[in-house]
Amino acid sequence: MAADRFPSPFDIETPPGAEGWESMYDWYHLFGSERRELDEGRFWFADRLHHPDVLHPYDEIQCECWWQALGAFNTRIFAMPPAFGVDQRIVNGRLYVTPVAAPAEDVAARAEEFGKRAGHYYERWDAIYTEWKEKVTAKLEEIRALRFEPLPDLEPESTVFDHTGHSAGFRMIRDFDRLVLTMYETYQYHFELLNIGYAAYLTFFAMCRQAFPDISDQSISRMVGGLRVELYRPDDELKRLAKEAQRLGLVERLSGTEDAATLFAALRQDAAGAEWVADWERTADPWFLINTDPGHPGGYHTYPTWADQPDIPLASVREYLRRLTDGESIDRPTDEVLAERDRITAGYRELLADDDRATFDDTVALARQVFAFIEEHVLYIEHWMWATFWAKSHELSRALAAMGEIDEPEDMFFLRRYEVAEAIYDCVAAWSVGSRPRGADHLRPLIARRREIYTALRAWEPPPALGPPPTQIDEPFTVMLWGITTASVSEWLRADGDDGTLRGTAGSPGVVEGPVRVVTHPSELPDVQPGDVLVCPATSPAWAPVFARTAATVSDVGGIMSHTAIVCREYGMPAVVGTGNAVATLRTGQRVRVDGDTGVVTVL
Repeated sequence: MAADRFPSPFDIETPPGAEGWESMYDWYHLFGSERRELDEGRFWFADRLHHPDVLHPYDEIQCECWWQALGAFNTRIFAMPPAFGVDQRIVNGRLYVTPVAAPAEDVAARAEEFGKRAGHYYERWDAIYTEWKEKVTAKLEEIRALRFEPLPDLEPESTVFDHTGHSAGFRMIRDFDRLVLTMYETYQYHFELLNIGYAAYLTFFAMCRQAFPDISDQSISRMVGGLRVELYRPDDELKRLAKEAQRLGLVERLSGTEDAATLFAALRQDAAGAEWVADWERTADPWFLINTDPGHPGGYHTYPTWADQPDIPLASVREYLRRLTDGESIDRPTDEVLAERDRITAGYRELLADDDRATFDDTVALARQVFAFIEEHVLYIEHWMWATFWAKSHELSRALAAMGEIDEPEDMFFLRRYEVAEAIYDCVAAWSVGSRPRGADHLRPLIARRREIYTALRAWEPPPALGPPPTQIDEPFTVMLWGITTASVSEWLRADGDDGTLRGTAGSPGVVEGPVRVVTHPSELPDVQPGDVLVCPATSPAWAPVFARTAATVSDVGGIMSHTAIVCREYGMPAVVGTGNAVATLRTGQRVRVDGDTGVVTVL
């Protein structure tokens, strides 16, 4: 990299063995000569918050969902004053994004329009949020109702006697379209409330900075914390199950090392154990429908849910049982967080002139009101909807493999969305006429080559950004959600070596020392020991139970409004987020000091 800029996206070389990677992704997602003048002048950063790994071709669907929906609601529906959407490009299998600013001359007119449109929502927030939940859960049930099975040798008699009028093959074609379009529609709902929710939160931040120039982002964010939201319900259910195991006298039996299947089979042999297992199974739907991606959940088809791999939540139940046996409290310190929230809020309110206090009260109240959605939407969409979408996609892939359209189920995910639709039609047409599909023979070499490309792309270390860095980064979502700041970009550009410190955003207050535990995959979570400093790309709600064991958290990505920062404040744990390269720099076993007040991590 040059000292003052990142590489041009047009100068990035293809990793050895990955030649032809562009064919894995849709043409509109790539850098091209037609947009070179525009794109080369933009600052692009790797979206490691949502997509920290190489994308499978099929998983491009997830990127497309939020690319279009976020842009439309910012730019065309609510007229967000300072920002249009967030543009996307894929380079060597990695997603890079750039926020698109609204023209300066349009901001005033957009602000007036935004006030009218967003104000309608703010005035009716609770009622609209209730409607929102109903809309999303209805879409969830639509996806759950879809069935992808190998097509029958002969349609059942009910097709004739019930006058169905269409075939199972037609329904496979139709239902794949429904599966994808339902996710696209759900992402419209995702951004119906999300960005105007963030806008209310940001308005409170701006008001506080204007009134109290020396106030930290962390102090502002702590005035909004401590709310009881559904996002923490899965972890609360694990704690409840631990308490139930203690009540039923099952502590010793759950304290072993058996896997979940073996343990549950043994527990079912007596009344107390069977009662506890039945409780677990009732709880699993929906509270264990939790994606385990390292970062923003739901972005990849490859990560299991708690329901898929019950050993993950079982490890947390065992840890909670150990703490209960030792006489420790396992409940989140919500009352303490609320008390601190109210103390900070009252202190700053007292500093205001009497005439300004009503505005302060209204603004903080709205920020707290929208906060519930900002956190809870993750549960409804990133977990429940995406977990169900991926499960149905796997169901479809198994059906296609069983019918000989592909060799094995995982092959489907090396096809783009439209290629999957073509494969389904080929399979259905052959089934319909009693012939042989061409798919496996035609697709086999394509999929084999894409597997090779995927492996080669995963070995590539992507630069954190591309293009010319802006002199000042003040676009609020970039700073507060992704954690991309002027200072962090300067750190990325530094050519000198490691000085023993990492700098990021002060996500949650407190200073602790402890041994590093680097975790990049949910399968590594059981290795986390009490007192470890968790170092990871980012956390997801599925990782919340591990906070019972960790002393602090350090993440590569995320800002003051990221899930990692918010959940660490709720659990009263120090955190430094958005360090950029903690996973690549720190090693398991190193001792570090984490200063969540200043955003500095020091290697000891």
